[in-house]
Amino acid sequence: MERANGHWAERIGVVALVSVLLGGAAYGWAELRALLSGVTASTALDGQARPGGDTNILVMGLDSRLDERGEPLPAELYEQLHAGDQHVGGYNTDVLMLLHVPADGGHPTVISVPRDDYTDLAGCPDGVCQGRIKEAYGYAFAAAAKRLAAQGVTEKADREQRSRDAGRAAEVATVRQFLGGVAVDHFVEVTLVAFYQLAQVVQPVTVCLTEAAHDSYSDADFPSGQQRISAAQALAFVRQRRDSRHEFTDLDRERRQQAFLVSLAHQLKESRVFGDPEKLGQLVSVARENVATDSGLDLNALARQAESFAGGDLTLASLPVERFEKDARGEDVNIVDPVEIRAAAARLLGRTVPPPPAATAGPAVDVVNASGRAGAAARVLRTLPSRGYRVGRTSNARHTHRTVVHYGRGDSAAAAKLVAALGGGYGVGYDGALAAGELKLVLGTDFREKDGQVDPVPVAPVSPADELSGGGVPCVR
Repeated sequence: MERANGHWAERIGVVALVSVLLGGAAYGWAELRALLSGVTASTALDGQARPGGDTNILVMGLDSRLDERGEPLPAELYEQLHAGDQHVGGYNTDVLMLLHVPADGGHPTVISVPRDDYTDLAGCPDGVCQGRIKEAYGYAFAAAAKRLAAQGVTEKADREQRSRDAGRAAEVATVRQFLGGVAVDHFVEVTLVAFYQLAQVVQPVTVCLTEAAHDSYSDADFPSGQQRISAAQALAFVRQRRDSRHEFTDLDRERRQQAFLVSLAHQLKESRVFGDPEKLGQLVSVARENVATDSGLDLNALARQAESFAGGDLTLASLPVERFEKDARGEDVNIVDPVEIRAAAARLLGRTVPPPPAATAGPAVDVVNASGRAGAAARVLRTLPSRGYRVGRTSNARHTHRTVVHYGRGDSAAAAKLVAALGGGYGVGYDGALAAGELKLVLGTDFREKDGQVDPVPVAPVSPADELSGGGVPCVR
């Protein structure tokens, strides 16, 4: 199943920082500390780190064509990236990875959170209470930018960083909530250009594919098996979201990118990059221009721990997705089971798996058939219990073209969720006559009845908490 409008390079940008840290042992901690002094420090998480114990670090990769200071990139970089200029992109977090480092020195784990997972957004940033998990940052950034402008904050750099801090705090809170209250002690934020610049320093990189790949959109053209690729080829390797021969999903691309991270870390350990002051300086420059962390993150301590990452003592896990759908705006979303997500996160982090919550009744849905197709309302109504809704009544009405979900006070999010469950692309409208917990679905002639009758296609490529171990060069699709 194809996913559209995806961004790619920022997903591996975390390696820019970790790669610099991996060189610490070879280069010297004092020298490394001095070199990393220019990395942007944020106050977004001040006071939230836990003293002692395990450490959880959220890695966020921004869909932005600007550097960490909000400034445009050099023109030649835009040309090389083939991803538009400073006017393209935004502040969605198109990569979300939680790095879990056990206090007892055990193997670290990286949990990848698919960017399009549909969930509640903590604090309803900019008035939006539900959306794709990657959008919490952008909504909060936009709300803060408008508020600061109204307050008369005119200095660009100050407004940019304060707006980003609002985005960072909102994204951290949303991920924490999504994973079932998992603590987030620190964060690392990376911008889009970091991946390409890093690949230029360390190319070529050895990767492995289980089957040949070809995609004219990303210029991916790789045989099966192990191979060495350049920086330009690396972009295609992690960017691919279609294939002319095989079904390819956003989750396949996520695994491709995880595998590239493992391969790159392995190569950095085996190569002499960190014995070359010029190349190490280039890596540090990538971190300075394209990385931000919370002010409480001890980069030197992380650097010491990061030595094990390249030694193979790293597990990368993907969270389960039930199916692909579209939301009320027609955007691609991943539908997930919150109970399954939280249980998977607990297992991966060595926590007690929470018991399933007591069953709660969802909204009651009345279905009005205005489509002109006999029995459509009854057929749709039969599918609602399996989707978590209570069954209401059916009725008929004069034909109308537009399918609309009507809602009462406080139920706008529930209406949008029902639209997404039905395949997306339908309208929502307020109806003051409806009580709380009641929705009315009016089926128009535009209703795609198959969306209301058959179960959406499940996502097959990734099993629950699917894992990939670090070390060596893993082979993926």
